[in-house]
Amino acid sequence: MSLFILVALPFLGALLPGLMNSAGRSATAGVTFTVSLTAFVGLLTNLPTILEGEVVMARVDWMPLMGLNFTLMLDGLGFFFALLILGIGLLIIAYARHYLGRDDNMGQFFTYLLLFQGAMVGIVLSDNILLLIIFWELTSLSSFLLIGYWKHLPEGRQGARMALAVTAMGGLAMIAGMLILGQIVGSYDLSEILQHRDLIQADPLYVPALVLILLGCFTKSAQFPFHFWLPHAMAAPTPVSAYLHSATMVKAGIFLMARMWPVLSGTPEWFVIVTSAGLTTMVLGAVIALFKHDLKALLAFSTVSHLGLITMLLGTGTAFGAMAAVFHILNHATFKAALFMSAGIVDHAAHTRDIRRLGGLSRLMPVTFLIATLAALSMAGIPLLNGFLSKEMMLEESGRTVLFGTPWLVPALATFGSLFSAAYSFRLIGHVFLGPKRDDYPATPHDPGAGLWLPPAILVALVVLIGVAPFVVEPFVKLVTASLLGAAGVVPEAHIKIWHGLVPALFLSLIAVFGGLILLSVFKPALRLWDSTPRPEAKAIYDAIVAAAEGLARAIILPLHNGAFTRYAAIGAVTIFAAGYHAWITGTLDAPTRTMQPAGAVPIAGWLMLLGATAGMVLLHRNRLLSLILIGIVGLMVSIGFVFFSAPDLAMTQFTVEVVTIILMLLALNFLPNRTPVESSVLRRVRDAGIAVAGGVATFGLSYHFMLRDAVSTPISEFHLANSYKGGGGTNVVNVILVDFRGFDTYGEIIVLGIAALLIYALTETLLRGPVRARLLNRKPDQPRAGDTHPMMMVVLTRVLLPIVLMVGFYIFLRGHNDPGGGFIAGLIVSIAVVMQYMASGFGWTSARLRYPYHGVIGAGVLTAGLTGIGSWFVGKPFLTSDFTYVRIPPFKEFELATAMLFDLGVFLAVVGAVMLSLESFSRLARLASEVDDDHPMDIDPSREEDDADGLTSTARAGV
Repeated sequence: MSLFILVALPFLGALLPGLMNSAGRSATAGVTFTVSLTAFVGLLTNLPTILEGEVVMARVDWMPLMGLNFTLMLDGLGFFFALLILGIGLLIIAYARHYLGRDDNMGQFFTYLLLFQGAMVGIVLSDNILLLIIFWELTSLSSFLLIGYWKHLPEGRQGARMALAVTAMGGLAMIAGMLILGQIVGSYDLSEILQHRDLIQADPLYVPALVLILLGCFTKSAQFPFHFWLPHAMAAPTPVSAYLHSATMVKAGIFLMARMWPVLSGTPEWFVIVTSAGLTTMVLGAVIALFKHDLKALLAFSTVSHLGLITMLLGTGTAFGAMAAVFHILNHATFKAALFMSAGIVDHAAHTRDIRRLGGLSRLMPVTFLIATLAALSMAGIPLLNGFLSKEMMLEESGRTVLFGTPWLVPALATFGSLFSAAYSFRLIGHVFLGPKRDDYPATPHDPGAGLWLPPAILVALVVLIGVAPFVVEPFVKLVTASLLGAAGVVPEAHIKIWHGLVPALFLSLIAVFGGLILLSVFKPALRLWDSTPRPEAKAIYDAIVAAAEGLARAIILPLHNGAFTRYAAIGAVTIFAAGYHAWITGTLDAPTRTMQPAGAVPIAGWLMLLGATAGMVLLHRNRLLSLILIGIVGLMVSIGFVFFSAPDLAMTQFTVEVVTIILMLLALNFLPNRTPVESSVLRRVRDAGIAVAGGVATFGLSYHFMLRDAVSTPISEFHLANSYKGGGGTNVVNVILVDFRGFDTYGEIIVLGIAALLIYALTETLLRGPVRARLLNRKPDQPRAGDTHPMMMVVLTRVLLPIVLMVGFYIFLRGHNDPGGGFIAGLIVSIAVVMQYMASGFGWTSARLRYPYHGVIGAGVLTAGLTGIGSWFVGKPFLTSDFTYVRIPPFKEFELATAMLFDLGVFLAVVGAVMLSLESFSRLARLASEVDDDHPMDIDPSREEDDADGLTSTARAGV
């Protein structure tokens, strides 16, 4: 299966659970299971290639100039993690189907799960670090949704926020580190970066890059001091805990350390930072886990401890340590997911996770007891189970590791952590399942159906199989290790087996197991000692930091952001002016290379009109209608200026925009008083005038001096002029820039334009349903309305002109690639034609003849433009790359066809839809305002959908 399909499947499949939700719980889970199963099988189709030691690559250039390419790589390491993500994901889906209650929205849950699954698969298959960062942040967002799935639980919401805050902040640091690596190597492709170990480690930015990347890894994998978020994420449903915190999300940081191991490891900085963090996390997590009474909290801190174990192994920087880390990743995923699911079964059956209220469940829940016991014994490191094998390898590696010049420090702490690990594993078995039955369970415990116990049973079967026959997985573990090591190391010759003889690791293991039993036997006095010992609480520290940051933000932001736009504008203008003044007095200025050109009478007259209209708008701005007229004059003079400087495209755009905006603003003014109240004191107005004059003088001076001098470098306009036709197929450089060279900008702009129109519509809907409705119904116009709402001459004229204007708009659209015009201008022209129909014939008459909703027109425009851009991918070109050719259809002459026309069509539709939706929104408010007019009641014909109730013509006239 193609790697692109493999990554896309979970995201595409996320659309299905919501659609299937009404079909029932089994159908929803079934379609989710099918999606994951398809991806799992698709992954296995690449197994023969991986077993041969080859790498599967897939590449599509996305934004090559930025180094952002959709490049995927499947090697042994990526295959291993993808196998865990998809394989355990299948079991979690089956388990969740029977775990979630009938009140839980299963479609929403599985949608979130598939989004997270897709993000994780994207991380492990990404070959481009910028693409990896995108998927990395998607895991933070999707895990936030999963952890906070039970929105009614305050601890769930808090756990989700904490997880998002910690991992997102670490992700920001990781982004910086990754960008540094890309700059060092000169490429953002991982396959290229991993080939430059010496170059990276010799660079002076190696240490900053290492620290920043490790911050991202440590926060995601809950390493000290960022370990506290993971236990609080246990408020999520148990399937989420079993999936995110045993096999996927917390392993993302581990994966990134393993992926970057060939180029970042082997230095003293890597060894000290990673080994120390891992060892500290391992010991701290194990100690805290022993004294937790909540079953999931115990497992959460045990996860923290085992993640520290893996981190410590990767930190040693040796090939054997890397192989032990790979093996324990596999083992931990199997026994920990099984334990989480077993904890969910206990909670589901007994209605409690409090270990102090449990005990004696072995006779009531024998199947669950067997599954949980085998998984817990593996976690404790008991022989014939897989956890024992990787624990022995860890202890062996720790015995060879010298940290801070002390040879006994690492093995002593590793044994100490293993002792507590054995103790909390034994406590889980003894305090939950062994002992006498109780008569005060919150509910009568019993084994559930196979839907709940079969998924963890499959994992426990793997625990036993690997434990008794490690040779089954040894070749695969070494294959993954070889992929992890890359060119930086050689896979160790050591074999994974149960008996290695009387080696030091065996004695350390015996100390850990028997020490754990002894510690459990004195658990009660140890618990009293633990409870009485003062110690810092990570959550309290986190809450204090958040509260302090919030207080600091309030102290800074509230005095500045008080809602006064004049203050914002003044601060911004003064800052810009001060920076510009500093640059001016400290910089140098070359002698002028040009002379002033003589100005004719016409340009001077136009400039004086522009200056007069601007000054009048400043002096008379309290009269809203007059200000609007003056704004229109300013826009008109700007249009004439464009014509004077031979910029017809800009002139046409400016003119049509002025017409549309004046109409829309007239509608808005209908709901405002005719005059603006005085809100500023004389002193403030003098201050603002001074700032404005200073800014104006500075802008004038800068413009004047630059116009007298040639550009230092070649202007970009020369590139556009030289490549407009041969690169974009058009002689109208402005249009080619909009639809080709900077098509991505235009695409974003039409999206923003559509969103703005939809927001206006949403606000209108709110106003029509809220208390403003009553005010509109009781509103009286401040001036008499015109008696003839729809003059016959205007009605006839606009209907006659409509086809002519549409034809002109069509002509402007077609000629835009080679002559002044284009989709944006054509859209405005057509919008004006339709606006005139509303003004002449009324809202009801026009909207009754509307076949397509304006929302759909906006969507069609954005979709058309987007699909046009995506089409370039199918021919190996970057997004929105246009192409053109010439065709001849008899009896016509040869003419050009360009894909840019389709993109321009999307622009046209988006502009028409946005303008008309905004107009319709204002018109609906005006219609409501005119429904109750005691002085001029309206005669409404019931057969005509309130022809006179649009308020468009009367609005403009009332304003006049």
